[in-house]
Amino acid sequence: MPLKIHIGPAGNCISARGGTIDSFKRLIELNLNAQEIEFVRGVWMTNSMAQRVGNAAKEMGIKLSIHAPYYINLCNPEKLRASEKRIMDSCERAYHLGARVVVFHPGYYGKLSESEALENVIDACKEMSKTLDKKRIRNVFLGLETTGKKSQFGTLDEIIEICEKVKHCTPVIDFAHIYARNGGKIDYKKIFDKVKVLRSKFLHAHFSSIEFTDKGEKRHIPVSNNEPDFRELAKEILKREVDITIICESPLLEKDASIMKNIFEDLGYKFD
Repeated sequence: MPLKIHIGPAGNCISARGGTIDSFKRLIELNLNAQEIEFVRGVWMTNSMAQRVGNAAKEMGIKLSIHAPYYINLCNPEKLRASEKRIMDSCERAYHLGARVVVFHPGYYGKLSESEALENVIDACKEMSKTLDKKRIRNVFLGLETTGKKSQFGTLDEIIEICEKVKHCTPVIDFAHIYARNGGKIDYKKIFDKVKVLRSKFLHAHFSSIEFTDKGEKRHIPVSNNEPDFRELAKEILKREVDITIICESPLLEKDASIMKNIFEDLGYKFD
């Protein structure tokens, strides 16, 4: 199978005139082929609406994913049930949308040790995995995102360990978050070497440039800032022939997604 790369924005295109389906039409005009549906402030879409939106995306060749609400903390027992419900509601919508990955930030360490937090998240993911099976929500993955603040659970090693131990889990590699968490350092080769242990047939990722402090992530900024360098990431992806979806989280959304697409084309990749 030939290498397949999907690129698109986190949320509706800024330049779209209407809602989500109008955003898909704008993506087609820009020759982009992915979009993450943002449920970050709540699961606002009904199942019937998700079905309509998903059918439109399929007809237009747009690959969909979901970002679950921000208000999730699987490390904290007091917030666990509400967090699991938000993720499961997102997974149900993903099933109707035809979206493969539901992205979420796993939580915060708080007063827990790293090992205690890890066990809590593993237990929660096992329960959610069982729920996916029970509800027959097929072809939807729990997408655990690498996080950008040092107070947040979600190093690359933590995410990989969970995905090794719990079915229906997949890593979401946020390259900007890794860069910020490491104080402005990133080794793309090392990241892909680590992820290889999962033997995934696809990868889901986020990218933007990012401002950070000694505590980690501060805010996402346009990719033209080259922190981190997207061209070097694109080279590594093409070298390894990794099937990947890259969601642009820059504040410029589809404009910067187009810049990322153009970099791949400059390096010889041809989008359909």
